Amino acid sequence: MLDIQVTPAWRDAFPGAHIGLLEVSRVDNTPRPSALDAEKEAVAERLRRQYAGYTRADFLALPVMAAYWNYYKRFGKTYHVLLQVESVALRGKPLPSVSPLVDANFAAELDTLTLAAGHDVARLAPPVVIDVTRDDETFSQMGGARKALRAGDMVMRDADGIACTILYGQDDRSPISAATTHALYVVYAPIGVGAAAVQAQVGAIERNIALFAPDHRREQARIASAPA
Repeated sequence: MLDIQVTPAWRDAFPGAHIGLLEVSRVDNTPRPSALDAEKEAVAERLRRQYAGYTRADFLALPVMAAYWNYYKRFGKTYHVLLQVESVALRGKPLPSVSPLVDANFAAELDTLTLAAGHDVARLAPPVVIDVTRDDETFSQMGGARKALRAGDMVMRDADGIACTILYGQDDRSPISAATTHALYVVYAPIGVGAAAVQAQVGAIERNIALFAPDHRREQARIASAPA
């Protein structure tokens, strides 16, 4: 099991926030047909029924969506899960197929509206901490582009640097690949996204994983919180 700590700086910077952690091993992530395909179609159908006729204002009236929107708005950004939900629910786009471990998370995100990132544990170098970005920090995004970070964002670090931030997503070192057998999912929940929503995301990801990897091993599933 990977040891993941939350820094005092994170707790001070984000009162009332939560971090959800799900670590699973013994998984075959080879792309293949599985029961997850049917679940992805079911998620898309649920979204289309639940949000039929919704406007942007209607989505932003949802407490979880509003909490993420407010977080991103502080930095002049738009919550990308909102755009993805709109694409599926209102424009009929299907859920993408990347790999089972990635698809399990994406389907859960759209269902719960919460934000999670997935990492290959073998590519993370302990110690791993949940922290806050500082001035003048940069990291390599997926695809290799070097990105200057904004101070005050939630971040996960390991011994080799920054692995993920809310605003700019994952690094190019640790993302899940087809060869991944041991994965870590981190749910980032700013104030306004309750522990119940985080637990729902963690549970949904693991249920989706069980659809293609029923013999997977749960290494950890927990929530870390900052006092309000």
